[in-house]
Amino acid sequence: MKINTIVGEIEAKGNFGNEWRVSLERIGAETGVELIKLRLEADSPLVPPEMSLVWSVPQLDMQTRWTPSAGFNRNIPPDWGGPLCSNLASSAPLMSFINLKGQNRMTIAFSEAMRFVKLFGGVCEESNRISCRIVLFSEPEAPLQSYEAVLRIDTRGIFYADAIRDVTAWFASLEEYKPSVAPEAAFEPIYSSWYSYHQDVFDRDLEQECELAGTYGMKGIIVDDGWQTEDNQRGYAFCGDWEISKRRFPDMRAHVARVHKLGLKYVVWYSVPFVGDKSRVCERFAGKFLYHSDRLNTSVLDPRFPEVREYLINIYETAVKEWDIDGFKLDFIDSFRIDGEDPAIRENYAGRDVKSVPCAVDILLSEAMRRLRALKPEILIEFRQSYIGPAVRKYGNMFRAGDCPADVLANRVRTIDLRLTSGKTAVHSDMLEWNSADTPEHAALQLLHVLFSVPQISVRLNDIPEEHRRMLHFWLDFCVRHRDVLLKGYLKPFHPELNYPIVSAENGEEKVIAVYNFGQYVKIACEPGKTCYVVNATGRSELIVELQSEPAYAELLDTMGRAVQSPVLKSGFARIPVPASGLMILKF
Repeated sequence: MKINTIVGEIEAKGNFGNEWRVSLERIGAETGVELIKLRLEADSPLVPPEMSLVWSVPQLDMQTRWTPSAGFNRNIPPDWGGPLCSNLASSAPLMSFINLKGQNRMTIAFSEAMRFVKLFGGVCEESNRISCRIVLFSEPEAPLQSYEAVLRIDTRGIFYADAIRDVTAWFASLEEYKPSVAPEAAFEPIYSSWYSYHQDVFDRDLEQECELAGTYGMKGIIVDDGWQTEDNQRGYAFCGDWEISKRRFPDMRAHVARVHKLGLKYVVWYSVPFVGDKSRVCERFAGKFLYHSDRLNTSVLDPRFPEVREYLINIYETAVKEWDIDGFKLDFIDSFRIDGEDPAIRENYAGRDVKSVPCAVDILLSEAMRRLRALKPEILIEFRQSYIGPAVRKYGNMFRAGDCPADVLANRVRTIDLRLTSGKTAVHSDMLEWNSADTPEHAALQLLHVLFSVPQISVRLNDIPEEHRRMLHFWLDFCVRHRDVLLKGYLKPFHPELNYPIVSAENGEEKVIAVYNFGQYVKIACEPGKTCYVVNATGRSELIVELQSEPAYAELLDTMGRAVQSPVLKSGFARIPVPASGLMILKF
């Protein structure tokens, strides 16, 4: 089956036999954007065959490729390279080909964000064409009688980030991916116990951290792994019972109440699918696991069993009712998968009311959110990369960058990538930590490189030196005061192929520009009456700027917020001695 489109001929390939009827249909088009519907039908439910949508285009003015999980791999690979893999709990079916001016050349997206999908997009060395392929049903799949999905192709020469944001809006417009609303609390700076304490958490220590955190403007705490076990070995053998360690938290409800009195929300970590080898419920759920992980010392629950889903949901409901907590960090949902043979097949799906694992996860999380929001309408739900796709936006309102301890570059790239695909969902940095013996300028880089996300702080606040405290006060206050522009303004991340050396955000009142690469010149243009904040995150004490107009006022601040001598600025190019990890304020 073939169809002609704005990128040429697209073909549906697969071993369809006589059982499946396949069709491709254009269902909507605007200038430069086209929607193509794929439909499969059979006379009775059958396991669908592996199939592909295949096409190619000339590689004209395409120099880099963006995907939601690219990390530092921004190159266009050969067409024999590996795929972008996507499903409900991993990444998103989205790929964008871009030129070095930051213009979109071809952005492709596929509406199947639940099931496992493989997207290939690379250069054919024989023809210098970009070969594209979307592969469906390459993993075990429950029988289907009909199936529909839509391919969206955008060839408009617009700013690449706008093309990606348009895809995000398109996903959100689909009924099956309608995102949840993020409450304002999701955009507040928050303290995390993970890097500062790991599993060695105790109620009084955390209350002391919360008392200090409140003075910095943090409005919540995430209590990570450790609250549910006496063990400090960093494994998951004791997950599954989800009972408080009485040695660590003698009275959990009273402890949460004391944190609430300090003005902070309370969020608790759970590894959703894990039933550890040393948990009591391990025997109870025998035969209801997808697989066992020897490395993690845990089994993974099969959510297709209704009693499994009910057990998990009841655990979370009970935590809200008994402890009065405000949210959950729901971890490891990407572990809900078939690892080898699907045990349900040899058991003829006995006891399972759903045959598809992704559909069962969707039912689990949708029902959990419905019941939790009935208890607390603005409950906070955090998910981390890479489970950050269109389907997960239905359940979560906080998406966090994947773990990258003390890595400013990875944290910057991951948070900016997340911003482009998260719409109005709050995007959080990975937890921030730094060595207390470092300079305040170097420590500040941890914050400045995640300036356009919600910072999660994870240092022991009482142990950092006074200069670090002053730095943290200054920059967290900046994040809070300028939250509307930083987190909700129009975001322009330049040069993704260079890991975003300059990023700006703007609204009607102000503009913030962060410069990350030394020697990168910055063009500054602002309308009269607007204030521009230029952040020097280069690690050097100088910025090269091109002023489009003469500012009425200029001020320089160091990384602790202290004023330094400000130069007289004129229009044109200038080398300005902005303090390292400092700030230049220009009023026009």
